[in-house]
Amino acid sequence: MDEYNSDIGNVYVNISVMLGNTMMPVHQFLKVSRGAVIAFDSQENDDVVIYANNQPIAKGSVMVEDGRIGVAITRMLKFIPGARHLS
Repeated sequence: MDEYNSDIGNVYVNISVMLGNTMMPVHQFLKVSRGAVIAFDSQENDDVVIYANNQPIAKGSVMVEDGRIGVAITRMLKFIPGARHLS
């Protein structure tokens, strides 16, 4: 393995997935407790957004395999450095 690949192997990327989002008044948020259900603006079969270091990079579908949750990538997004929007 050359020096470049050796160095890149020690770099980690934080991967996260957004299922959806919602807005609620603070007074309602303060009443949220264990067992509460917060409804999002997405539907069951909608793609989720996959982020790498807080940058949207792809969309995908949620899947369960051997009891573990994963995401199958369905579309790569155009990367625009510094942008926070989806393309």
